[in-house]
Amino acid sequence: MSRFDIETLKKIRDDLQEIHSTAISNYHDYPELMDIIDHLARVANMFANDKIENLVNNNLRADPQGYIVSKLSSASSRMKNYQKGIGKREVGSYEN
Repeated sequence: MSRFDIETLKKIRDDLQEIHSTAISNYHDYPELMDIIDHLARVANMFANDKIENLVNNNLRADPQGYIVSKLSSASSRMKNYQKGIGKREVGSYEN
């Protein structure tokens, strides 16, 4: 028995789509951060969609793993670069 119900998963998915949309539409404010948020929202959305599909008809997507690994890899790489200081910006530099 699943601990999730379809309606809750749909709400989670909608929230993630809003986060994704906000990150995309504000990309110019801080590209590195918005890119990370975009990728993480896509990964979480893929998990939600996969779980919904599984609950609805007990089928799994063809290859959600490849998609998720790709998006997480990109987000992880950007975070590692950020931690090293690559891509860090001066306070206020994103306004230019």
